[in-house]
Amino acid sequence: MPATVVITSADAKARAAHWCKIAPAGTVVTFRKPGRTIPQNDRMWAMLTDVAQQVEHNGRRWTPDQWKQLFMNSCGHEVHFMPGLSGEPFPAGFRSSKLTKEQMGELIDFIDAWGTQQGVKWSDGVPA
Repeated sequence: MPATVVITSADAKARAAHWCKIAPAGTVVTFRKPGRTIPQNDRMWAMLTDVAQQVEHNGRRWTPDQWKQLFMNSCGHEVHFMPGLSGEPFPAGFRSSKLTKEQMGELIDFIDAWGTQQGVKWSDGVPA
C-alpha cells in the first residue's frame, strides 16, 4: 500500500525510518523538497494577470499562461512553445505545479522585479 510521510516532526521522521526498516526488498522510496504552496500559486497568477493586462511584449499582449512560460524560461526552467493550428504559438511543457517551494519563491521574486522594472502596478490581489 502506498504511503506518504511529510517530515514535520521527530515523530514523523521516526515513522519514515521505521517504514524504511520494515519495507520489503524492491520498495522504492523517494525524497523530495516541499512543493509550491497554494498561496504562492495564487500570488503568481495574480501577478501574471497584472503583467498580462499592463505589458506588451514584441508588440502584443500575451495571456497570463504565456507570460508564465516566458518567466519560467527566463528563470532557467525548460519550457517550449508549439505552433497552434492557426500558427499562433502556445506554451507547452514544464508546469509550475512541479516547482518546489523554493523554486516558486524565486519565480515570484523574478516576476516582481521584472514587472516593477516595467512599471507594473500590482493589484490588491498580490500579497506583499
